[in-house]
Amino acid sequence: MAEPGNTLTLETTKGSVVIEMRPDLAPNHVAHIKKLVGEGFYDGVAFHRVIDGFMAQTGCPHGTGTGGSKYPDLKQEFNAEPHVRGVCSMARAANPDSANSQFFICFDDATFLDRKYTVWGKVVSGMENVDKIKRGEPVRDPDRIVSAKMS
Repeated sequence: MAEPGNTLTLETTKGSVVIEMRPDLAPNHVAHIKKLVGEGFYDGVAFHRVIDGFMAQTGCPHGTGTGGSKYPDLKQEFNAEPHVRGVCSMARAANPDSANSQFFICFDDATFLDRKYTVWGKVVSGMENVDKIKRGEPVRDPDRIVSAKMS
């Protein structure tokens, strides 16, 4: 059970997805995401890159994978948590310290990402809704985060 204030609920076009955030693994990333959620940054954002058997990526304000928030990029907080089904991890460019607002949810085990991307949470309910997200790179008429809220 997540500590109070560390549960992120994404209302998506496919249904609710509840994520337990892990400040013990990535305190700066969790604080950054909470700040963005509080500002409504993720509301209406598309799942722009969705690869079957791999992951669903979101968090780009342009819906293209090219954007981030107005805040500086984050220093990596790579940790030993494995990339398995339901894990939430930060997307980034080639530079390990380039994560900003984009993140992905793993459909299946992707342990080749371990210790190369910052894991910050895990889906605790609604994974069946993540499974329904429309696939594509880029996705035509993509599914979206309708709203993101902390509890």
